[in-house]
Amino acid sequence: MKQVLTIIIFVLVHISINAQTVISGKVTDTNGEPILGANIYLEGTYDGTSSDENGEFKFRTSEKGVKKLLVSFISFESYSKIGDVSVFNNLHIQLKDDVNTLDAVTINAGTFEAGDNAKVTALKPLDVVTTASALGDFVGAIQTLPGTTTVDEDGRLFVRGGDAGETQIFVDGIRVFTPYAPSARNIPTRGRFSPFLFKGFSFSTGGYSAEYGQALSSVLTMNTIDEPTQEKTDISIMTVGAGIGNTQIWGKNSLSVNASYINLAPYQKLFPDRNTWNKPVQAASGEMVYRYKPNDDGMLKLYGAFSYTDFDMIQEDINYVDGFHFGLRNRNLYFNGSYKERLDNNWKVSGGVSFTNDFSNIGILEDVIKDEENSIHAKIKLQKKVSNRFKFNFGAEYLFTHFNENYKDNANTTGNYRYKFKNDIASVFAETDIFFSKKLASKIGVRFENSELLNQFTVSPRVSLAYKTSKNAQFSLAYGQFYQNPGNDYLKFSDKLKAQEASHLIANYQYVKDKKIFRIEGYYKGYDNLVKYDTQIALPLSEFTNDGNGYAKGIDVFWRDGKTIKNTEYWLSYSYLDTKRDYKNYPLKATPGFASSHNMSIVAKHFVKDWKSQLGLSYNFASGRSYTNPNKSGFLNDKTINYNSVSFNWAYLISPQKILYFSVNNVLGTQNIFGYNYKNTPNVNGVFDRQAIIPSADRFFFVGFFWTISDNKKDNQLNNL
Repeated sequence: MKQVLTIIIFVLVHISINAQTVISGKVTDTNGEPILGANIYLEGTYDGTSSDENGEFKFRTSEKGVKKLLVSFISFESYSKIGDVSVFNNLHIQLKDDVNTLDAVTINAGTFEAGDNAKVTALKPLDVVTTASALGDFVGAIQTLPGTTTVDEDGRLFVRGGDAGETQIFVDGIRVFTPYAPSARNIPTRGRFSPFLFKGFSFSTGGYSAEYGQALSSVLTMNTIDEPTQEKTDISIMTVGAGIGNTQIWGKNSLSVNASYINLAPYQKLFPDRNTWNKPVQAASGEMVYRYKPNDDGMLKLYGAFSYTDFDMIQEDINYVDGFHFGLRNRNLYFNGSYKERLDNNWKVSGGVSFTNDFSNIGILEDVIKDEENSIHAKIKLQKKVSNRFKFNFGAEYLFTHFNENYKDNANTTGNYRYKFKNDIASVFAETDIFFSKKLASKIGVRFENSELLNQFTVSPRVSLAYKTSKNAQFSLAYGQFYQNPGNDYLKFSDKLKAQEASHLIANYQYVKDKKIFRIEGYYKGYDNLVKYDTQIALPLSEFTNDGNGYAKGIDVFWRDGKTIKNTEYWLSYSYLDTKRDYKNYPLKATPGFASSHNMSIVAKHFVKDWKSQLGLSYNFASGRSYTNPNKSGFLNDKTINYNSVSFNWAYLISPQKILYFSVNNVLGTQNIFGYNYKNTPNVNGVFDRQAIIPSADRFFFVGFFWTISDNKKDNQLNNL
């Protein structure tokens, strides 16, 4: 009986084995190297196996007919093959590198990114408010990156030999036409934005995407927070004012509101400068972000900001016995609406519209100037992911500016003048990302623009190439052509001008490993069609041309280390700049007065656990800048002294939700000079007397108390800062 059962079992097993199909083969990468541990299985079944050290696999299945064979392994693209299971034998399967992994090549020439989605973060959003010299301003934090020039008496971004007007700022992809608060000469301005409403930014020092136009040197794009994680109230009490913020979440909606008031009267009495303040600086501002998430793939955001600034002063001036009177009242309203959604078939759509109204009432000596600017930016963009290796996007945008100026010359009874212009720019752009492998990728784009005011059509090609030389290093190249219409100060007097041009050529090397980043970048930028005029300043009677030109070339170096020293993070930036240009009323090509040959920043932050404190230190250096000394022959013939500034901050954690913050800018009180005003006429000895240009806010003390009230009692306020 046992023999009969044995025979029956043997026969059944033999029949079962013969009824099964053998699936076999070998898995390698594109270089033919075997892959160990790849998963191979039939979709919808439990039949499968893993590849061995030789990349070989073999398993049996009782499935019949047409099936899908799937092969996957980490850092490689998944492979699938559809067919009758009978043909899945002795297969040779090659897996391609997954170009979306963190160790894949990134196209980064000329660009620094910050935020949760950035593969390599050179500067974090929190660095805006924890960097000693930044004083809570985006621009102040970015000025610690290479490629920027220290122009402390102005406060705006000057990038790679370009003046401040050559850098454009975007919020959620939509243009901000007046990103800075107005100020007087030699008093640095600040950005209008609260860093607490933003999740990250991308700062391009050149070679940026074809999506962005009307910028010759740089683009700064800032992204507001998509979905806040908790409801909370932020209260801040400062030596110069106060602020309050609140975030509410309900269903698919959320709303964040910030408001602040600043009055510099106490500060200006404690630390008097060379100005007589008839009305100290007062500023009020408010920001709002409303978010609605209709589904998992869509996001609507409405961002609004309002600000008001008012002051009146007498500035000490060597050419005015009673001083130089300057007064300003400014009102600014900015609205931005944006929407993005992922569609079927790997399509994405995004776009938005912004509106800006900026009004200034300016008193200069006895004259009164009233400027009003209304601007609109509308954009739509479509993106298609054809595969992991090929993506493209295209879109269109429209920019409109209506500018009015009323100038009243009180010294002349007939001196009432009005200047205005309307500037329309229509653009289309297209761009593709091609990933040849994890090691090699390119971005190719083109931008077309038509300016109705200038009656000009321009074409801007852009191309970037990146190659990963090792696991932690890569090399990148970028080239681009860029156009920008002349500024308001020229267009209000002349519409016979052309767009100014710049071409960028960039080479970049980057090494990233274990919380350490090293970047070195060389560039050449050529300028053409810059605006020139034949008077001391731009006037209605000036003759304007596009005969200007110039160049900027240099090397930028960046190093950040958050690993070597325990509880310490630091970064070092250095830039060398060689630039000359012939523009404005220059009689010859020369280095402009805002450019320094050498710029360096060192920023360090150390957390002392026993003190519950974060200590921060920043050092900024810039070599002397050119100015014209009338006591010598030549133009821009002299140099200022070098710039040096050491800043310190201390953040003390009173409790998880309360923090005391103290900072001082230029803690050593170094007197930095940015040039000289000379007497219009020489003295009895034939020498032109001079007066140093020293920023009024070169030294700034700040003390604040910040309190977050939220449902999360363990929320660490120091990290929020």
